[in-house]
Amino acid sequence: MKILLAPDKFRGSLDAPQVCKAMSEGIRMVSPEIEVLSLPMADGGEGTLDLLLWYSGGKKHTAKVQDPLGRIIDAEYGLSADRKTAFIEMATASGLRLLKNEERNPLKTSTFGTGELIKIVLEGDVENIILGIGGSATTDAGIGMAAALGWQFLNENGEQLSPIGENLIKIKQVLSPVSNHHSLVSIYVACDVTNPLFGENGASYIYGPQKGADEQAVKELDEGLQNISMIFERDFGKNFSLIFGTGAAGGLGFGSMAFLNAELKEGVKLLMDFCDFDKKLKDVNLIITGEGKIDNQTLQGKLIKGITDRANHAKIPIAAICGTLDVSPQELQEIGVNYATSIINRPMDLDEALKYGYEGVRNATFYLVNLLHKSNE
Repeated sequence: MKILLAPDKFRGSLDAPQVCKAMSEGIRMVSPEIEVLSLPMADGGEGTLDLLLWYSGGKKHTAKVQDPLGRIIDAEYGLSADRKTAFIEMATASGLRLLKNEERNPLKTSTFGTGELIKIVLEGDVENIILGIGGSATTDAGIGMAAALGWQFLNENGEQLSPIGENLIKIKQVLSPVSNHHSLVSIYVACDVTNPLFGENGASYIYGPQKGADEQAVKELDEGLQNISMIFERDFGKNFSLIFGTGAAGGLGFGSMAFLNAELKEGVKLLMDFCDFDKKLKDVNLIITGEGKIDNQTLQGKLIKGITDRANHAKIPIAAICGTLDVSPQELQEIGVNYATSIINRPMDLDEALKYGYEGVRNATFYLVNLLHKSNE
């Protein structure tokens, strides 16, 4: 029997390689003869950088850049072993986790630090950049990132604007840099959501409140996102606004396409392609995936949905292990999951559940595989 493990992290409890380790222990408890292949996954959000380095044999580096509010911090990025591919996780420079609750306000935040990281790796003559854009503190459509790379955003008086969310609505003219150092570099954006740039399902209305935007700020930011889209289409003849994923990371999906000529890719599919996931499916009898919570977002293109698409195509059964299971059996069947279970087997509070993560994943995997193993005897 050959089992492929392809879980995401359990947020706050285990990273994806740790989940694989716990699952492997559970399988070994059933039989040491079962072949186990671990392919830890991510959907383009936090943790993607570490996994890309894990697969490429690369190393982390740090650089001093601006955080979402303009303070100087040390942010991480990665380079593959051959230094031809750079890995950037925007959350390390422009992430919500960098701010205290009372500091969260997407009217005032910027992706400038993410642009600084991109500028640094471009100066190192890389050939490819993979940019993960989950976990942002921003709704600036990527103008902060662009400003760090030489783009200018002017108001009606021809004055240069600070590249923050509240100034999106004030932009009347966009000036491109004299030279685009990224023109010969392939840039791929690992995107973990499918929202358009603006509108009721766009970056501001869906994600603005969790970044600190009140009702008025959400409306103002949405109007700003519409404005920058209109200005860019008018001046450069390109309309990216309705493309799925352009609303990711407060519109950084749009900004990556508009200012970097980047290609948006579903985060999980990008990572699966990077680790040759399809080739690893040969002779696999079962895929076990998982994440901290399986809910409606899982059904809308997140990691498990991406993996089930590949598994179903290869006609391999798939099981999912999670912390919280908040979907119906019918919904699981619709995306191709054959079995799913929560690791929580008794009443416990959140702190206890997070500490129980490793043991819970190991035990849940044991029960699943033991059942299958016995049925095959």
